[in-house]
Amino acid sequence: MIWRLLRQHISVVQLVGFALANLIGTLIILLAMQFYLDLAPAFTTDDGILGNDYLIVSKTFTTIEGASRTDNSGFDAKEIQDLARQDFCRELGSFTASNYEVSCSLGIDGMPAFGTEMFFESVPDAFVDTHTEQWRWTEQSDVVPIILPRTYLALYNFGFAQSRQLPKMNEGLITMIELNLTLAGNGLRERMKGRVVAFSNRLNTILVPQSFMTWSNDRYAPGVSSEPTRLIVKVGNPTDAAIPAYTESHGYEIQDNKLAASRTTFMLKVIAAIIIMVGTLISLLSFYILMLSIYLLVQKNTYKLQNLLLIGYSTRSVSLPYQLLTIFINATVMILSIAVICFARDCYMDILWQLFPDMPQGSMLYTMLLAMLLFLLVSAVNIVAIRRKIELIQH
Repeated sequence: MIWRLLRQHISVVQLVGFALANLIGTLIILLAMQFYLDLAPAFTTDDGILGNDYLIVSKTFTTIEGASRTDNSGFDAKEIQDLARQDFCRELGSFTASNYEVSCSLGIDGMPAFGTEMFFESVPDAFVDTHTEQWRWTEQSDVVPIILPRTYLALYNFGFAQSRQLPKMNEGLITMIELNLTLAGNGLRERMKGRVVAFSNRLNTILVPQSFMTWSNDRYAPGVSSEPTRLIVKVGNPTDAAIPAYTESHGYEIQDNKLAASRTTFMLKVIAAIIIMVGTLISLLSFYILMLSIYLLVQKNTYKLQNLLLIGYSTRSVSLPYQLLTIFINATVMILSIAVICFARDCYMDILWQLFPDMPQGSMLYTMLLAMLLFLLVSAVNIVAIRRKIELIQH
């Protein structure tokens, strides 16, 4: 009865205009977020070991003489302190190398397949983002956790194994095999077990926990120290022009052109943020249009609303038709937004997979949660605003 009485002054054109504006704004916000979540893995080299805002810095050698010298290959304390003081540097750690002999053998079906001389390096555990329980090592541990470069596995499968008629291995199989390690130095020669717990696309080294490196250097090479030849730097803004300017002026280089990838990732975040801000602005304007439309309806029906309140209808019952109307419109906008994004995602994901075949498939969970949050937030504000407007008429 109340709805039939109050709907006479409803302008369908105004409500459709609001719905379209709100739909466009919501689509921009949700599509920008979903596109960023889907595309970001293609531009990042995050392999679960180091974060994407870490850079690996080493010294550059441009002459045969410089490459043959070993006394200038490391970073001294002054150079490390100078780099740590730079504005773009948030955290800084150094690679620690093993100062003793390391050899490793790998057996298959009880028979030794091959053995090799090798080396270990470590970085502070705060810079390693792998499973904590797998990366922990103490003197009571039976196995040394190791992180290997994926290039090593490729070299074995397509080089060594193929030429020796040995079986090829995948990452899952390697992580199940125990390695036979021999550590020698300081008059000691001891055997230990090792296990590969992860692989890295970015680290071109054999990484062990910092606790193991400290213990083993003290045991097999006491009193021997060497300057770190590589540093790991966490930066706040990878696009900062001061980074290449500083590294070039000091004769440093950034491993694997990680700076370019970090810049791309940072710019992707900035562009997504700008698009989301534009969508938010459009949504706020559409919300303002809706409130003006509702207020205009209430104003046109002021006489009817006053009479309804005077004859005993409550503020809640009089406000309910307008509140349900806004909830219906907001729900329709949310459902249409999700449907359009699902269709658009199917279209652009086919193109992205052609460009980046190894790109993992993302999820729409966060986008749907954001859509639900926007619906609840806008609807709640609408409900409160309409009720307060009706209460003003009553007084």
